[in-house]
Amino acid sequence: MTLTDTSSGKNRTTENFPVGSFLIRPDLRKHVHAFYNFARAADDISDHPLLDARDKVTRLDKFAVSLISEHSEQVPESVALRHSLIETGVTPQHSLDLIAAFKRDATQLRYRDWADLIDYCNYSAAPVGRHVLALHGIGESAWAANDALCNALQIINHIQDCADDYRQLDRVYIPQDMMMIYGTSIADLSHEASTESLRATLQAMLDLVDPLLVEARKLPKQVPDIRLKCETSVIAVLAERIVALLRIRDPLCDNVKLNKTSVLFGTLTGIGRAWL
Repeated sequence: MTLTDTSSGKNRTTENFPVGSFLIRPDLRKHVHAFYNFARAADDISDHPLLDARDKVTRLDKFAVSLISEHSEQVPESVALRHSLIETGVTPQHSLDLIAAFKRDATQLRYRDWADLIDYCNYSAAPVGRHVLALHGIGESAWAANDALCNALQIINHIQDCADDYRQLDRVYIPQDMMMIYGTSIADLSHEASTESLRATLQAMLDLVDPLLVEARKLPKQVPDIRLKCETSVIAVLAERIVALLRIRDPLCDNVKLNKTSVLFGTLTGIGRAWL
């Protein structure tokens, strides 16, 4: 297996939320896509079921080195992003933070508590939004709202995929202390439907996501670019709607995703909210 033949087949169109959609400025869209392609390829390595932790870390290190140096084994996604960073002047730190998160995925399979999970999200999710903000010339003043939105999206994804993450990778993002409080066993994730205790645990996680989404609503107001303002507003609305679905549906036996109609109306609502 070579360095770059670990693709999961996922792409921008299979994600829960817009990634460099038509709302993004056309001149910046290619740079958002370069960042996404880098992140997707690296994430596929960390999630590959046939690679051991050491091999994953080695491969991810090569992604990082190729990003910052042309005198190394060249990874296509890293090279494309390196050229994008040179053209835009955006720091590589956001990309390197993602690599750190993916390496953690390869080596850390459990999370002690909510703070531990949020620390992971600060590397696995927040840098995505920070990179996009930087492309638009927006600095750290918007990071609090950005991080809240990105981290909420990450945790929503963890809840949606909690069964597959455990069954395929033995990876559990549900905080261990919360599982103890509600009497949940990791083995519950192998069932065909959630136990009452697991449902209670997931509901408690959603309760903690709600304040993140409240903070995330501030982000569009801090974005001067009208296209990005609309994009961030749409993403926040879609996140709120998925949380509402997760309140009533079971991720162990349901594919808890928004249908096309919900996405359409969520998009229109988000665009409308951006103008208020």
